[in-house]
Amino acid sequence: MKSRTLLSLPMSAAALLALTSCAGAGQSAGNAAIAGSGGEQPAVLSSFYPLQYVAEKVGGDLVRVSSLTPPGAEPHDLELSPNAVAELGAADLVVYLSGFQPAVDEAVERTSPERLLDVAAFAESGEGNEEGGDEHAGHDHAAEESAPAGDEPAGHDHAAADPHFWLDPERLAEVAHEVAHELGAADPANAEAYEANAVALTKELTALDEEFKTGLESCRRNTIVVSHEAYGFLADKYGLEQVGIAGLEPETEPSPARMAEIGEVIKAEGVTTVFSESALNPAAAETLARELGIETAVLDPAEAQADGNKDYRQVMRDNLAALQKALDCK
Repeated sequence: MKSRTLLSLPMSAAALLALTSCAGAGQSAGNAAIAGSGGEQPAVLSSFYPLQYVAEKVGGDLVRVSSLTPPGAEPHDLELSPNAVAELGAADLVVYLSGFQPAVDEAVERTSPERLLDVAAFAESGEGNEEGGDEHAGHDHAAEESAPAGDEPAGHDHAAADPHFWLDPERLAEVAHEVAHELGAADPANAEAYEANAVALTKELTALDEEFKTGLESCRRNTIVVSHEAYGFLADKYGLEQVGIAGLEPETEPSPARMAEIGEVIKAEGVTTVFSESALNPAAAETLARELGIETAVLDPAEAQADGNKDYRQVMRDNLAALQKALDCK
């Protein structure tokens, strides 16, 4: 019997996984075919890197994990080859985030994978995301009223629609237990091993969360200016305010009015750094920093593994170091 798990319950401490994309998708999915139904090990297919990371940690040597999004590719721009779509149906478990990659959503509907884990619920609940809850970090009503039509107001954090839940390590840890449950159902003989791996990963990610709490608890500033609004969950969790040059769509071209508005926020808040991303064109961030005489640095949304020698935890620790420097933390 096919199993389709759609998470819809509220979460306690952490959660979620992730997806993948683009031109190399056919090659990545091809790896799943080797480990697909009929193989000795369950084949797990993730849609993008954070979900792949969790699946690898929970499955260990007992499973074969592939990603639809090749290393360094931009998950938002995912396109799937016919072969990649076919491999979705062949995998023993597919872990994805619905609403994040339209190509994956469409392929899932077409292929009906044997066992499907949608982690969308982990991106829906939390501080600032519930009706009647607090305002999102960085929401500036005055800026919103004065913003030109079509521009997002400086400081407006769209955490309610932001899919990047994995930037809160505790949320990603919650996903680990869901993956362990699904793998245990697909491979009962190793169910205890999967759960033990999930517990171990939870401890690691909880420790990472503590590093962020301690590292950001005493900073001179709390405003971060970023290439696009991918950091709502991180900002909400650690008391920061994000100002995005672009909104949730990373390729949106900011208007001159928007750039001027952000410049005023930078001056008012004493911001010293504009953050760019390794997978995106840094031109807008560099132009803004140059005009204001401040620095640029990289803040990685951890959507894709840009450096094969650095896993999710190392990327997050690099992010913490960059934030501590930019915010003048003690």
